[in-house]
Amino acid sequence: MRFEGKVVIVTGAALGIGRAAALAFASEGASVVIADINPKKAEDVAGMIQKKGGQAIVFAADVSDEAAVKAMIRDIINRWNHIDILVNNAGVYYQGDASSTSLEVWEKVMGVNLTGAFLCTKYAVDEMIKAGAGVVVNVASEAGLVGIKGQVVYNVSKGGMIALTRSCAVDYASRGVRVNCVCPGTTVTPLVEEAVNRAPDPIAARRALEEVRPLNRLGTPEEIAAAILYLSGNEAGYATGAILSVDGGYTTQ
Repeated sequence: MRFEGKVVIVTGAALGIGRAAALAFASEGASVVIADINPKKAEDVAGMIQKKGGQAIVFAADVSDEAAVKAMIRDIINRWNHIDILVNNAGVYYQGDASSTSLEVWEKVMGVNLTGAFLCTKYAVDEMIKAGAGVVVNVASEAGLVGIKGQVVYNVSKGGMIALTRSCAVDYASRGVRVNCVCPGTTVTPLVEEAVNRAPDPIAARRALEEVRPLNRLGTPEEIAAAILYLSGNEAGYATGAILSVDGGYTTQ
């Protein structure tokens, strides 16, 4: 029960990596805030946690909306009086190079992936500083570490999350807040499965994603969640500004 008594916010927690992280935190005693724009799926996750005797609440929050983020943080403080861990996981994906990416798409992806992480950090960290301790874990991507063809805005947004991690780590270390980052490789989430199934040959498309990795497979949401929990816990208490790749070896090549 590493996180007993802790209040944890997980954004984008209705599906995939966020869902796995929310369930894992709850299984180790945390009270979990499931923040997602999909309230039905978020309620499903909360129900799973509550069925096992855990505590979870849902906020149907758009993380790119400053007013919504401020309201969420205010409501959490009113309920529990503290925030211990923030996992900035909410994200959207778009394919296209710079020529084919519209400004509207650019602003939407950057708004959710990067501005959303900034806003949640901005307001949650204020509360952590008041308490004298806290942890932020940003979920970036292997795409923030290397150039991946045909997804310029996603790459840039995830590279920005890595820079945000490093900047906040040095800004807040002296005030008791650690900020770290997980960079997942391609993981078997609903988003990835949907993309693979749209391919003319889904089996070949999946094998292509697997074969570029030294481990020759895709990751699971639970494996990424385990990395998030590690960086959130006392075992990683000396880590801040860390960028942890969990990508089957893709970025080592």
